[in-house]
Amino acid sequence: MKLAMIGFGQAGGKIVDRFLEYDDRTNSGIVRAAIAVNSAKADLIGLDNIPQENRVLIGQARVKGHGVGADNELGAEVAEEDIDEVQNAIDQIPTHEVDAFLIVAGMGGGTGSGGAPVLAKHLKRIYTIPVYGLGVLPGTDEGGIYTLNAARSFQTFVREVDNLLVFDNDSWRQTGESMEGGYDQINEEIVRRFGILFGAGEVGDGEDVAESVVDSSEIINTLSGGGVSTVGYASEEVELNTSGGLLSRFTGDDGGDDGLDAANTTNRITSLVRKAALGRLTLPCEIEGTERALLVLSGPSEYLNRKGIERGRKWLEEETGSMEVRGGDFPREEPEVSAAILLSGVTNVPRIKRLQQVAIEAQDNIEDIQQESEENLEELVEDDEDELEPLF
Repeated sequence: MKLAMIGFGQAGGKIVDRFLEYDDRTNSGIVRAAIAVNSAKADLIGLDNIPQENRVLIGQARVKGHGVGADNELGAEVAEEDIDEVQNAIDQIPTHEVDAFLIVAGMGGGTGSGGAPVLAKHLKRIYTIPVYGLGVLPGTDEGGIYTLNAARSFQTFVREVDNLLVFDNDSWRQTGESMEGGYDQINEEIVRRFGILFGAGEVGDGEDVAESVVDSSEIINTLSGGGVSTVGYASEEVELNTSGGLLSRFTGDDGGDDGLDAANTTNRITSLVRKAALGRLTLPCEIEGTERALLVLSGPSEYLNRKGIERGRKWLEEETGSMEVRGGDFPREEPEVSAAILLSGVTNVPRIKRLQQVAIEAQDNIEDIQQESEENLEELVEDDEDELEPLF
C-alpha cells in the first residue's frame, strides 16, 4: 500500500521520519511522500530523513517557532490559520500514485492533537482517497494536561478520519526506562507493526509473489467501516544452517529436498496468529466484537503455508465473531516469520472509556487547566536564550 504520510507535531514527525528509514532499510515501498508539520522549529530541525522542503512550520505569527505549549486549542487554531502552507506541500504529492493519506500525531501534546483533526477534515473535503489517522496516546505518567489533550483530540480525530489506528504508550513503556530511550523503542515498535501491515502487496523486481496477495484494496476494505483500530504482532526467528539448508525454531526441522513439514508449519502458524491476537496489541482491548480483521503472514516464502494461514483466519473469525476476516501472505527475505493482525472497529477498549471519562470530568476544572496551558506557552515564547536560526 502506497501512503502519503504527514507527521503532525513532534511525535508525528519523528514517527514518519522513522518510517522513511524503515522504507529505505527494507525497500518496502510504503512511503510515496512524507511531510512534517510543526509549530516548533527545533522539532523540525531535529528530523533526519524528511526532506527540508517537506518540513512545514506553522503558527509563526502566533508562537514564533516555539511551539504551542501543550495547548491543543491553540494548535487547532494555528493549523486552521496556516492550512494553506500545509496544502502547498501536499500539492507536490503525486496523489494519483497514492492509495491513502496517513496523518500521524501524538495525541497528548498541543500541535499534533489540535492540528491533526483539522488537517484530516481539510483533506477529506478535497480528496477522494481515504484519510487515515495514526494516533499515539500519552502515558498516564506524562501529566494531566496531556491526558486531557488526548481525551479531547481522540473524540475529534476519530470523527474526522476514515479510520483511526491507535498506539497506546501506556502499554509499551518499560519500568525504569529513560523517556528518550522509551520513545525510541516505542517508535520502532510502531514502525515494525504498521510497516508489515502496509507493506503487504508491494512487490519489487525479482521478489517472490504471494500465494494469497494482500493488496491495498484488502486493507482499505478492512478499514472502511471507520472507528478505532488496533494491531497485533508476533514473530519467530528463522536461521540459516551452516550447511546451507534452512533450520528454524519455527518449523523444528531443516529445509532439505523433502521440503518443510507442512503439518508442523501449519500448527506453528496458527500458534503465531493466536500469539499476535491475544498478546500485546497497539491498543489493548477485547477482540470479541471486532467488526473486521486482516491477517498478514510474512517471512521467507517456503515458510508461508496456505493451510496455516487459512486456519489462522478461521480462528480469528471464531474469536472476534466477525464474518469479515481477510488474510494472506507477504513473502520477505527476512530471518523471521511474523504475523500482523489488523483489528478494525473494536469497541471494548478500557483505555478509551477512561479517556472519555477524563473529558467529562475536565469540564469541572477547565479554568485551572487553561491557566496551566497559558503559563507553559508564556515560558516558551519568552525564552529568548534558546532562540534558533530560521529554518528556511
